[in-house]
Amino acid sequence: MKKPLLLTAIVALTLASVHAAPLHEAGLAQAQPEDANVDSRELVRLSQWIREQKLDVYSLLVVKDGKLIFERYGAGASRDSNYELYSVTKSVTSMVAGMLIGQGKVSLDDSVATLASWRPDLRADFADKRNVELKHVLSMSSGLHYDFKPKDDPIYYTAPDRLKLAAKTNPKAAPGSQFEYTDINPILAAAMLSAAAHEPVERYAQANLFGPLGMKHAVWERADRSGLVSAGWGLRLRAVDMAKIGMLVLDHGRWQGRQVVPQQWITQMTSPGVAPYFGYYWWINNIVQREPEFDAMGFKGQFITVLPERKTVIVMTSVMSVDGGLRDAKNLQTFRQMVNDYVIPALDNAQHARPSKERRDALQHELAVSAHTSGVPGTQVDPTDLPKL
Repeated sequence: MKKPLLLTAIVALTLASVHAAPLHEAGLAQAQPEDANVDSRELVRLSQWIREQKLDVYSLLVVKDGKLIFERYGAGASRDSNYELYSVTKSVTSMVAGMLIGQGKVSLDDSVATLASWRPDLRADFADKRNVELKHVLSMSSGLHYDFKPKDDPIYYTAPDRLKLAAKTNPKAAPGSQFEYTDINPILAAAMLSAAAHEPVERYAQANLFGPLGMKHAVWERADRSGLVSAGWGLRLRAVDMAKIGMLVLDHGRWQGRQVVPQQWITQMTSPGVAPYFGYYWWINNIVQREPEFDAMGFKGQFITVLPERKTVIVMTSVMSVDGGLRDAKNLQTFRQMVNDYVIPALDNAQHARPSKERRDALQHELAVSAHTSGVPGTQVDPTDLPKL
């Protein structure tokens, strides 16, 4: 009898904290799913399925019509936790690039070779890269080759100067001729944007994006010894702040009436480029194929998915299996299943979205249970993967 009583007490305490938690500090309005014409029963089923499958999901959020209608956290995570976003960092970088372009500080046609004036010691290494431009770096079509095969590749871990490694790469294809997803590109992007901003890219992002949008605990880590971060990984944001990135896409770069990212850039970065499924560091119809959809995705299962026609943003942070290819990893397949089999049916079920105390209680009970449930990591958990405050 003690265990059920203990669980009941835990659920009651968590319910109280869920109801009491103010959302004004996050800059997002909050609503019950049914108030937004969304069927909460499907979302409850999704949360139960995550627990049954023992998936290591730290956070899962749904924003509809600008309101946070579903906010689920697993054990050890909370609204104030930030998470290693891995390659979702690239998508945020793209927004920063658009801001600098809009300010006239850099151009898509600027050559990587201009970095020679920023790093004169690498002038000779950049000499063969005059035709590689910012647009090629942002669209993963620079044509530069780097050997990623060595174990514990220094470009991710121990390189004291990542830009030097990137500068020494050799062209293997004409810039703009083919898509190849390589993490050499975001290193070059970080350097080009830092040079254009006349300050580290993470400092510019804090002053012009993270700060204005009220992003608490935003931090860009894992700089090399020269002080350069990668534009491809290392950014840590809260899930609610990841949702704001998606909302910027939904609202054409505006936040609470203010144009933060140029509207033209939002269109450009989410339009197909060299690859039909990739724009400027944003994926296109990678999660949902039967309607317009844009997404940011990161290693081990980090996602921001934007459904423009439904005015919906879906966010997830997790540690799930990385088995499979770039566009078909197991964590990607699992997230597709979540969105297509549960979230979209919840959105489609407007005629059955009837508010009731029973549904509210069922949802809050499930969220409370989930908050005390740990999943099983689908791959190795590194210290950087853990939620932090």
